[in-house]
Amino acid sequence: MAKEDMADVWITLKEWPELILDRLEDAGVARITLNRPEKRNSWNRALCLAFLEAMEIIRADKELKAVITRGAGPLYSSGLDLTFLREVSNGPLLDWDRPNLTIQIAEAIRKFPRIFIAQVHGYCMGGALGIMNCHDLVYAAEDTQIGMPEIMRGSFGQLVTSTLLHGGVPAKKLSHIALVGRNLSGVEASDLGIISQAVPAAELEAFTIGIAREIASRHLAPLEHHKITVQLGRDLGVSQAIQVDMLVGSRMRHAMDPLDNVEDYLKSQKGGPNVHYKRPDVE
Repeated sequence: MAKEDMADVWITLKEWPELILDRLEDAGVARITLNRPEKRNSWNRALCLAFLEAMEIIRADKELKAVITRGAGPLYSSGLDLTFLREVSNGPLLDWDRPNLTIQIAEAIRKFPRIFIAQVHGYCMGGALGIMNCHDLVYAAEDTQIGMPEIMRGSFGQLVTSTLLHGGVPAKKLSHIALVGRNLSGVEASDLGIISQAVPAAELEAFTIGIAREIASRHLAPLEHHKITVQLGRDLGVSQAIQVDMLVGSRMRHAMDPLDNVEDYLKSQKGGPNVHYKRPDVE
């Protein structure tokens, strides 16, 4: 039986009441499952702290190169738990340099030296959408509902507004999503560039795992350095972004020789693109 036809074997690394962290056997892929299905996987303090702890477990293992996030049950996440939101809102005011936990998670995902992939089904709303926006890749079911209910309940969309705008969504499209309050389907979100690709719901998990497997088969250094250039460069002017590219290129050469084994790569591409090529020095 071919390896790609074999059943995926997931090994639990740690389980919290609100979250499950596991890894795909022999694949370099970790998976974080939001595990509050009875609360529609809404983010509360315990879930946030478990997520941050899971990231540190992944950080310690250099073999884990791709991280999938998903929601247990019928949806990805409905956003912030309102009890948690009231706790944050009614507590002592946070200084601007001490962001709340969900913003800490969003920023941590942006900077984390692995590739984060969101596997989104059902609903992804409010603050969960802001966190999703900070992933490197997002694959969603075609019938997924993505939206911003904040204005209807009396807020403005903290984290969601900024991440959509800096993610390239045109201002008038962003205002339509926020002010009108109607959800987008996965297909519509793909057309706007909010997600990487919409996939039929029945194929979503297998598709996402397949992408994660491919990414994890590559050398860690170019994966990390790609992320640096994207996450830094998108907030800069073109000239500054090119300078970042040059600096990152210099930094990467300390980790590996980008041109080593290039002849083998070129031979593997004869007859058409071959995405399954693997450098012999991949760790």
